[in-house]
Amino acid sequence: MIKSIHAKTILSPLKKDPFFGISYSMNLYRGCQHQCIYCDSRSKCYQIADFSDILMKENAIDLLEKELKKKKKGTIATGSMNDCYMPVEEEIGLTRKALSVIAKNKFPVHVLTKSDLVLRDIDLLSEISKTYAAVSFTITSADDGLSKKIEPSAPVSSRRFAAMKKFSDKGIYTGVIMTPILPYITDSEENIIGIVEKAAESGAKYILSWMGLTMREGQREYFYNKLDELFPGLKEKYILLYGDQYGCSVPEHKKLENIFRDECRKHNIATRMIFYHPKEVNKKISEFFMVLLHEIDCKECY
Repeated sequence: MIKSIHAKTILSPLKKDPFFGISYSMNLYRGCQHQCIYCDSRSKCYQIADFSDILMKENAIDLLEKELKKKKKGTIATGSMNDCYMPVEEEIGLTRKALSVIAKNKFPVHVLTKSDLVLRDIDLLSEISKTYAAVSFTITSADDGLSKKIEPSAPVSSRRFAAMKKFSDKGIYTGVIMTPILPYITDSEENIIGIVEKAAESGAKYILSWMGLTMREGQREYFYNKLDELFPGLKEKYILLYGDQYGCSVPEHKKLENIFRDECRKHNIATRMIFYHPKEVNKKISEFFMVLLHEIDCKECY
């Protein structure tokens, strides 16, 4: 079900963000159609009664126009509570309208998505990249069959990699968010290596990763029900291993982290991002990239 709601504000300021370089979060919708089985936004603390209902903020663009005039320039993320390129966006176009406003005001942006629908807006993102634009694709499995199983209504991983390649070829800063990594499901050496190799083939400049997932009230119960449905017997292993923990690292996370870092070095992929900085807005991302590879401390990424 899709409903319209009236929002009080559209840009939520964030404190220092060492991983994604975000100053403001912009949620144009509430709820998400991708229905990933592990989604943290189902957590009770977010007070979303039915996560399958999509709430469209009907006054989002007017709010954005007004708020940008009062904000210090900083990177805007396209949402943390949903995917701004879920199927409904193709019909409604809130994200495209928001990017037009952002481009006009010359603000930097970081798009986080699991959808190749973002290609529709490559023209706007190319324009925004003159200030700063990053497009990050969340990819948790190198295998399309498994990605369809755990992210049932999102485009499969191969479509995301193909979209990434087009952004890279266009000279737009792009990479992978490789998290969550699900214990006993996606935490294999084969999967980690496969994602890094495909990311390299697709022109990824960075991969951000954490070898684990988060679980808390509301989300945990939904996830466990899906484990019973899709991976019978696995829920009991989770309960025994993690109990009521929030941050749940995979059993062999140190080993996998080493493999991940080795593979990234092998393919010249950074494990942290280059962020927007006002004093450097006229320099190209490529001018920083090789310097970053030499200066990077991978341990900061975990």
